[in-house]
Amino acid sequence: MSDELVSIPYDQIEVGQKASLERKLTLQDLQFRSDGDGGRLDPAQVTSDLYHRIITQGMWATGLISVAIAARLPGPGSRLLHNDLDYHAQLRLGDSVRIDLEVLEKRSERRVLLDCRCEDSDGRLIVSGRALVEAPEHAITEPDDLLAQSGGGLRRQLHRLLGLARGLPPLRMAVVHPVDAHSLGGALEAHRRGLIEPVLVGPEQRIRDAAARSEHALDGIEIISTEHSHAAAARAVELARNRDVAALMKGALHTDEFMGAIVDRKGGLRTERRMSHVWVMDVPTYPRPLLITDSALNIRPDLTAKADIARNAIDLARAMGIEQPRVAVLSATEEVNPQIQSTLDAAALCKMVDRGQIKGGLLDGPLAFDNAISEVAARTKGIRSTVAGRPDILLAPDLESANMLGKQLHYLADAEAAGIVVGARVPIVLTSRADDTLSRVAACAVALLMAQGAK
Repeated sequence: MSDELVSIPYDQIEVGQKASLERKLTLQDLQFRSDGDGGRLDPAQVTSDLYHRIITQGMWATGLISVAIAARLPGPGSRLLHNDLDYHAQLRLGDSVRIDLEVLEKRSERRVLLDCRCEDSDGRLIVSGRALVEAPEHAITEPDDLLAQSGGGLRRQLHRLLGLARGLPPLRMAVVHPVDAHSLGGALEAHRRGLIEPVLVGPEQRIRDAAARSEHALDGIEIISTEHSHAAAARAVELARNRDVAALMKGALHTDEFMGAIVDRKGGLRTERRMSHVWVMDVPTYPRPLLITDSALNIRPDLTAKADIARNAIDLARAMGIEQPRVAVLSATEEVNPQIQSTLDAAALCKMVDRGQIKGGLLDGPLAFDNAISEVAARTKGIRSTVAGRPDILLAPDLESANMLGKQLHYLADAEAAGIVVGARVPIVLTSRADDTLSRVAACAVALLMAQGAK
């Protein structure tokens, strides 16, 4: 396979042009996709009758169609706008499939209509339909290494964010204490992709030592030297207050130390709105970006705090191109119960939407996680909702539940996340030590979209 993916610009696309992608359904794919809930399949089940009856209902094939669009036609920089797909047959472990794309129409505003077909090796039609995509204006070359580290290219939601941010002016971003390979490498990769103009803030010699160890070049990169990590956080916040930078990114320092300088009431970056954290998650079993909030800042938010958390998440989703985000307000049950405070808060938040106190999104709650995320579960329980089963945002009752939910999706469902703090004067990229390069780069893309939307 080539080390690079190259897109086809709109003006070079022709009606009748074709591309294809082939892949085999493996046990690893089934582990994350077979039951539709992201549950992991025990390999010991391979010899059981139950295992041989496990099938996918097209979700895996649908994901491959998105991958084929992003990697083959039109390729990097393309954006999926709409699809209309029909499911004809089921797949089993070991089946090989071929995704075929063909250009049916070229429309105005770089819109291209594609015919999409997925067939197995016996020629059985699995999925068919059409997809409307926005083709890139210019040829774009994308390194294939990030696709490889992301489950063979199935990180389509994070790559969609990169596509949305591509072409925007880079965001001048202070990277705080980037003294290890991960934090420094993520910032430099975002810089290479034109997303940020990094300003490295921290002990200069340690930054240069980290660059030397990881073989990163710092030519042309601004470094502001500080004595230690605490001073780096304070200096970065000062830069943001003085508008010398337009965003911040956490490096190799503890979250409490980083956020302490940001929330300081005298010299921090507070606004009238409460700050909150959002995970922008790419879950292989979910067909759209999934935002989870708040897993890092507000420990036990009351109703007022939850209203701001909802507003922040809605604003972020809208900056990502989601015109009217659907917010599921989570609890342990879908029924209002006076003994469970989160159900009362959820009901009040929904009424605040009715009264115009929360704008820009659709809210519903309380919703238990199953009927929030699954249309089947919602229908089974007789829930009629424009949100249940297809949310863009999950608003958790407290920090503990949000944090566990996000990490469960990461470790059990192969999800990746870009962490962002919203509600401050500038976007704040809140990375984790476990974040890979793609997650860090995608978080920078989200910050760039936020900053662009605030103008």
